[in-house]
Order: sequence, then C-alpha cells, then structure tokens
Amino acid sequence: MSTSRNLDAPSGFTPADIYFVLFRHKWKILLLTLAGLAAAAVYYFTCQPPYQSDAELFIRYVSDNRAVNPSDNNARVTSLIDMGQNVMNSESRILSSRDLASAVATNIGPEKILALLGGGKDPGAAAGAISGNLKVTPIPDSSVIYLTFHHPDPDLVRPILAELIAGYEDKHLQVHKAIGMTDDTLADEASQLLLQIAQTENELRIVKTNAGIISVADAEKSYSEESGRIRRELLEARTSLAEHPTGLRELDAVATKPLPTNALVAVPADQAARYKSVCVRLDAAERRQNDYIQQGYTDDNKLLKENRDLLAAATKEKADLEKAYPSLVEVDKPVQFVPATPSPAAAETAESAAVAALLLRVQELQAQFNGIQAEAAKLDEAEAKIADLDRRKGLQENNYKYFVSMLEQARIDEALGPGRVSNIQVIQQPSAPYRVYAKFYKVLGMMAFGGLLAGLAWACLIEFYLDRSVKRPVDLHTRLRIPFFLSIPDLNHGARHRLGAPARSQLTYNGAGAAAGGTGLEVASPTINHALHSHYDALRDRLVNYFESINLTRKPKLVAITSTSKGAGVSTISAGLAASLSETGDGRVLLVDMNLENGAAQQFVHGKPGCQLDDALASEKRDNALVQENLYVVSEGSNADKLPRVLPKRFASLMPKLKASDYDYIIFDMPPVSQTSITIRLAGFMDTVMLVVESEKTDRDVVLQANQLLVQAKANVTTVLNKTRKYIPARLQHDIQADM
Repeated sequence: MSTSRNLDAPSGFTPADIYFVLFRHKWKILLLTLAGLAAAAVYYFTCQPPYQSDAELFIRYVSDNRAVNPSDNNARVTSLIDMGQNVMNSESRILSSRDLASAVATNIGPEKILALLGGGKDPGAAAGAISGNLKVTPIPDSSVIYLTFHHPDPDLVRPILAELIAGYEDKHLQVHKAIGMTDDTLADEASQLLLQIAQTENELRIVKTNAGIISVADAEKSYSEESGRIRRELLEARTSLAEHPTGLRELDAVATKPLPTNALVAVPADQAARYKSVCVRLDAAERRQNDYIQQGYTDDNKLLKENRDLLAAATKEKADLEKAYPSLVEVDKPVQFVPATPSPAAAETAESAAVAALLLRVQELQAQFNGIQAEAAKLDEAEAKIADLDRRKGLQENNYKYFVSMLEQARIDEALGPGRVSNIQVIQQPSAPYRVYAKFYKVLGMMAFGGLLAGLAWACLIEFYLDRSVKRPVDLHTRLRIPFFLSIPDLNHGARHRLGAPARSQLTYNGAGAAAGGTGLEVASPTINHALHSHYDALRDRLVNYFESINLTRKPKLVAITSTSKGAGVSTISAGLAASLSETGDGRVLLVDMNLENGAAQQFVHGKPGCQLDDALASEKRDNALVQENLYVVSEGSNADKLPRVLPKRFASLMPKLKASDYDYIIFDMPPVSQTSITIRLAGFMDTVMLVVESEKTDRDVVLQANQLLVQAKANVTTVLNKTRKYIPARLQHDIQADM
C-alpha cells in the first residue's frame, strides 16, 4: 500500500515508460513505419543510382599575383606546406563555383545535361545540375583534391568532369592573376618604364657633366688623395720657412770670409725667387702626374687634365726665365748660389731669395688646397642628386624587368596553353562511368527506418511534451508526489457497447421525477459488474488499512470523494465503495450526495418518500434511506438554493450529530474541486479526502492545484486514478501499481 507523502518512487526513464509509449501509440508508429516502407519500395522500383566518374588533381603550389605594382611585394608563390588547408579550401571553392558550372554547361549544352533530368534548355538549370552533382573533397594532409560527378546519362559523366577540370585550370589562372593585368596592360607599363629610364639617364648625365665628374667614387678618392698630398707639402713648406731666420743669423759669422773665385754671376733676387718657385711647382706637377698615371686615372679624368695644364704652364714659364737669364740653368744647384766664401751681402741676398721662394710655394699650395676643397664641396652637393637619380633608375629598371618577364610568360601561356605550364597536374583522369549503390541503399534505409523513427519521435513528443495528463499511477508517484490508493480500469474502452454499472448499487437521477416536482434519490437495482467488484473491495481494504495506519478508531469515519472535473466517476466510485463497506460487517454505511448546488429534485425508485441528512441521523426516521442491508443513501437537499452559502455553518452544527451517530462510515459524494465549490470549505471536517483523477484527461497541473487547495484546507488527501487503460501486454508488465 502506497499512502505516505514521502513515498519513494522510481525516477528516470524506465523500461516500463518505453513499453507504455510504444504500446499506447502503436498505431501511430505502425502507420508511419508502413508509410516509410512504402516510400522505400516506391524509391527502389522507380529510382536507380546515377552514374559516377571520379578524378584526382595534384596542386604543387599556388602562384598568387595580387597587384599590378611589383613594388607592393604581393606577387608571390604560396607553398602548400605553410598554409595548405586554406589554399586547398580556396581551390575547392573555385572548382565548385557557379561560374565554372555555367561555363561547362554552355560548352556541353544545356539540353544534353537536362535531357534525363526533366528536360529543358535553361542554362541556369543545367549549371545547377552540375553544381548539385559535383562533389569536391580535399584530401587531408596532402595536396590532392578528389572530384566525383554524378549524372543519369553515362555518356555525359566523363566529358562533363573533364570539362570541369579544363575550365578549372583557366579559372585558376584568372583568379590568381593580378587585378587588371592583361597583355596590353603589361606592354603599356613596360613602354612607359622604358621612357622613364631614358629620361632618368639623361638627367643623371647632365648632373655629372655640370659637376665635372664621371664616377662619384673615383672623384671622391682623387679629391681625398690630392687633398692629403697638398696638406703634407704645405706643412713641409711652412716648416722650411720657419727655419730660415736661423740661417740669416749664421751669415754674420762668415761675413769676413773671402768669396770663391768660381762664383757665378749674380741673378736679380726677384727673378731667382720666381725661377725657384717655378721649379718647385714644376716638380710638384710632375710627381702628381706620375701618381695619377700609376693610380689608373684615364685621360678624361678632370684632375689629370688640370694637372697636365699646370705642368705645361710651369714648363713654359721656366723656359722663358732660362732664356732671359741663361745663368739660371744652374740655380737649382745649391752650390751655385752659395759661393765658397760668400760675402755677407751675397749670402743675405741668397737667403732672401730662398725665403721669397718658400712664401710663393706656401701661397701656391694653399691655393691648390682651397681649390681641391671647393671641388670636393661641389661634388658633395651633386652627390645627393646623383644618388637619388641612381635609385630611381634602379627601381625603374627592376619594374621594367618584372613587366617584361610577365609579358613574356603571358605570351608563353597563350602560345602553349595553361595546362602545359600550370602548377596543377591531373594524377587521375576522369574514370569510366559506373553506378554507386552505397548512397542508393543509404537512402532506402533512411526511408525504411525513417517512418519508424518518425513514429517514435511523434509518440515521444505527444507523451512527454504535448499530452500533460495523468495517465498512470507512476505519474502520481514521480511527478506529483501525492499519496495513491488505487487505479480503476476503463472497461468501456474498446467495447462496442457500454458495460453494466461499475458498482453494486448505481445512483441515477430521475429526470421525470424532477420534472414532476418530486424530491428523492433514485437507486437502481443492484447490477454487479464482477470486473470492478474486486477494485471496489481493494479500495475498501486500502481505506481501512489507511485509517488503521493513522490510528483512527472512532466512529463514524468521514470520507469525502471528489475530483477536479465532472464525469470523472466520483458518484460511481462513491456508490461502489459504500456498497463494499456495507458488506464488511454489521456496521452501517451512510452515502450522502452533496451534488445539489443547482437544486435538482430527486426521488427513490420504489416510490418511498425522500429522506434528508437530518432524517438519516435519526434512527427512527432513516428507514426510507435504506437501499440495501446496512447501506443508507441520502442527499443534502434542504434549502438547496441557499446550500452553498449555508452549508458550512449547517455542517458545523451537524458535526455533533454525525459523531454521535451509529454509522461506521459516512461517504460524501462531493462536487469537483474549485475555488468556489463547497468541497474546499468542507474538506477540513473530513477524516480523509479521496481525489478521483480521470486517466488521460486530467492535466497534471490541475491535479496539483486541486491538491494544493485541499492541503490548504487542512485535508488529508489521497488519490484514485479512474478509467485507466492498459496498453502493455501482461507478459511485459512490471509495474505493480499500473495493474491495480
């Protein structure tokens, strides 16, 4: 017996739940399964698997040119080792593009492609048929793409796949070619760059001519070496000039010495100094000339030309002085200017000439050094412009080479065709057409089992989401947690004619008597339904055991039977329970009909005068209420039109009489539970309230609300599941409560 509120009920999805869903919705599942099998049979006899051809492509690399300008560094070759997956996915999208399918449909002919696919000449439909039947599969961790194509016509499968591969090679070049890069564009760009290179070379030539240089590096080297040499000679001349004052003081010591007899005729001091300076310049020019020649300077070098001019001028000036003063030929010999015993005046004259020559040499060297510095500064000024022009020329030449190579490659591709110079190789040509049955049988299986799965899904959807009614005792256990007494089967389910009365004594309301103004309750002759006889006896036993479990021994025991809606079988169960209780012993049982809120008049079937509840509590007046041994049936019909308002107060006044009566049980047939019914107001007076739930019709939420209202009225609630239907075969039934 399961009557405790703390009843431990099974949780989760049990085999009993599976059996219940399957057998309750067996016709839905069976019909949908048959529909699936019929669809599979129709598909098997009307459809055949199409023909298939497959091929494999090997992609070594992808040459991707994204822009016309090569300086953007966007022209590159992408290795499949670095980002193979992305590249393979991109190539797969090119293969499956609608443009490629449209081009193939145009080449093959839309009418041929659509001949076995419904007919027509629509190029769009033909392209859609090609795209829909083409499958592109990149092989993981490789550079291979696997292609399969399906078509009902075996003569078109292979040609279409071959045309797809050829069109893909052209499409591949178009996609990865630089934007706007045509042959005319390449030729125009190369011509413009060639003109720019010529203009830059002309500007560079003008700048070098104005600067007087041929090579910037050679000029810088020459200026550096010449500047160093002049600086050294200038330092030596200044050192020699600083030594001459000492020589003048030493001349006084030898002033008295006699002059040698072989002294040459004196030359004017200024001419001697001039001649000495010319000799020094001539010597310096000759040394520079030798240095330039040894360093490999060409005759066009500016420094070599300038030094050659200085050498010629110094040679001419020396020749002119020697012609005017023949004795100057010996001036470069120091002994010829210093007599063996020079006089002081002659020594002083010679020293003065040497000092003058040194001064002229210092001035000349300083002038040469300043000239070299000026030329170097001029070179520095021109060097920046020359470097900029060189950089521009180099960039233009690189761009020119790039466009010339691209133009040449385009011409080669056009002459030989893209397939011969492509980075894409066909490692498996389109195969001969053959049928593939794997997908065909897969579709058959899906159709065959699809109906079964659809039926199961439909049944589960109805059972667990759409239909929220209480169907089995386990619903009261696991979901509602309400104490449960018994489940009573629906014997009228599946029968052609309604079965007999579901209790030993059936209460029926006589409409004729009501119309005649009678006031009585009609009790039909006992019609025993043996199938329900055991259920009412079981309900009686559970009620007795329940009172014993709560130690309720007083008499009478007040039992209210109600439901959540009309037609749940409350009156039938009340009559059956009362009849069963009256047979247990000598105790009397009183059945009180409380369903008179509308004031309906009733009478007994034997024509006996009506008996009210007050009369049934008086032993001398209750004989008219006796319908069978120990069973009394009355109705609470006094002041029926005001009963809903006065009944609680009246019932409170009757409680002492009820408790003092000699009945063992008083059964109250109550109206359905609602917020306005008298059941809620009288539930607190009862020892127990039995809530009748109609199986497969009463919603779970309604049962919960009714139970909550009764609990708030301080009633002890138990439940009876009425009109249950048994779907599961007995050999599979494992739920004892479901069979109660």
